[in-house]
Amino acid sequence: MNRFDWDDLRFFLAVARAGRLTVAARRLGADHATVSRRITALEDALKAKLFERRPQGYALTEHGERLLTKAETIESEALAAQSEIGGADLALSGTVRIGAPDGFGTFFLAPRIGLLAERYPDLEIQLVAMPRLLSLSKREADIAISLNPPKEGKIVARKLCDYRLSLYATEGYLAHAPRLETADDLFDHQVIGYIDDLIFAPELDYLDEVAKGLRARVQSSNIVAQMNAAVAGAGICVLPDFMAAGDARLMPVLREQVSLVRSFWLIVHADLRDVARVRATVDFLVREAKSARHILMPGG
Repeated sequence: MNRFDWDDLRFFLAVARAGRLTVAARRLGADHATVSRRITALEDALKAKLFERRPQGYALTEHGERLLTKAETIESEALAAQSEIGGADLALSGTVRIGAPDGFGTFFLAPRIGLLAERYPDLEIQLVAMPRLLSLSKREADIAISLNPPKEGKIVARKLCDYRLSLYATEGYLAHAPRLETADDLFDHQVIGYIDDLIFAPELDYLDEVAKGLRARVQSSNIVAQMNAAVAGAGICVLPDFMAAGDARLMPVLREQVSLVRSFWLIVHADLRDVARVRATVDFLVREAKSARHILMPGG
């Protein structure tokens, strides 16, 4: 085997995770021609084809799949060495990416993330708030917030917090809507909720728990969009109290009859748990969730 440039593994990992040269190049801060050249050089050095070039993107070959595992191990060791030996424990520099569900990321983490930035001025913080779980194995995030504990993988998980959800609507909607005294009355109302086949976690499939057979007429894959629809008077929506309880435009509905509790889990790749910037961010998230229990679980 010819000697190869270890730095080419960065380019290999970026293409393996993105599936497209242009996306990988953008993430690396390079042009796509450079990325293509580095991949070709790595394949020449290893005497193995690592990707199938297809119109829709780059797919790993069997050789590529085998290299991916080794390359991710090398990447993890390099990150750990940088943190433990390179003085990162003192400087806490670098980038940490947090993946979180859209509602929690937008309404809970975003208003608090400035405190973390203020505490560690050399830390670059990336908050990815979207309705899906980011992959830690593909390095889509360093830390992920999930609605359920993972069942497999080289990861470390801990329960971050419980949170309560309730029914909410505007006073204007309720003033002109049919009577609402029990959960069964919801069948006569316009309910706002998730698109069934786009629910990214089973814990969000909760309308049956509110009233058996209840379905949403106004649907969105995004909880922030659902809340905005409710604020506009489109109907009644199940929302986390940490999102809706402080909004004067919304009022709780059937508070005594309908109250749901779910949990957030904090997940870190096992190889990154002792990296200083990751450890400090995890500690920050745990402290913030603990201090905000009255917001996450009002009355609990």
